[in-house]
Amino acid sequence: MSKIGKKPIAVPSGVDVSFTDHTLTVKGSKGTVTRVVPVFLDVTIQDGKVFVAPAEGGTHGELAARWGLERALIRNMIVGVSKGFQEALELQGVGYKAMVKGGGLELNLGLSHPVVVPTPEGITFTVEKNIVTVSGSDHEVVGRTAASIRSLRPPEPYKGSGIRYVGEVIKLKAGKKAVATAA
Repeated sequence: MSKIGKKPIAVPSGVDVSFTDHTLTVKGSKGTVTRVVPVFLDVTIQDGKVFVAPAEGGTHGELAARWGLERALIRNMIVGVSKGFQEALELQGVGYKAMVKGGGLELNLGLSHPVVVPTPEGITFTVEKNIVTVSGSDHEVVGRTAASIRSLRPPEPYKGSGIRYVGEVIKLKAGKKAVATAA
């Protein structure tokens, strides 16, 4: 039995959840998210709560693990369309800057050319000084987009310059040390 899978998910007001033919659709103020639920799980919606349960066949092995995972993903869908998700990235380095241009995010990262990151569907970029905020209703897309931006110039271990998550701590390595000459 899955501890997480057994818990019901509360549906806040203003969020509409529908389940037909193993497709779960969640609509809210921040957008609409759709997900195909595996055939070995049943989703029922009662009294403002969503229940996820295994279909006929029991709760063994991989099914128990996927049961909790699917329940967590459904919860993320509900939270995403009601509150939304966001990741904040910090650009640190001389000449590093970002701006929202056209259909994407333009980054100057010390390269010979600016790097343009196209805006995925359902994602919005905001830039304030050296902080880039990625926000949207789909948790997976927000995280993947933030990770792909960070991978363009990950923090280097000697000076710490690069793109990092806000609050991420980079352990800096010691550089070359001048050796005192004994005369």
